[in-house]
Amino acid sequence: MYKVQTVENVVDAKKEIETFTNEGYTKDEIYVFAHDKHRSENITEATQTESTGIKEQGIVESMGNLFNSRGDELRSKMKAVGLNQAEADAYEEELDKGKLVIVASKEATDNDAKPF
Repeated sequence: MYKVQTVENVVDAKKEIETFTNEGYTKDEIYVFAHDKHRSENITEATQTESTGIKEQGIVESMGNLFNSRGDELRSKMKAVGLNQAEADAYEEELDKGKLVIVASKEATDNDAKPF
């Protein structure tokens, strides 16, 4: 199960994160996406939420993102936390508009991928 919200700024993001935690999600199950990579990192750190990485994506997908556009990388990461392709495409468009996308997901893939 997952829930998604789009917000305009960090203040609104903090409110949505609080709502998600009140609904039973842990901060390890909440992901904040922004189109600008540095903005995303700063917000994730400030809100003490989770970032998507090898655990959610697996090593092959994570390595592939090194060569993808930012949009492709974001869609891949959103899919790794439970969204389908159409949802990832739609929310990536919201990111293009400068919004933040917050995903609370108990479906984040736990990829214990081995490199070989």
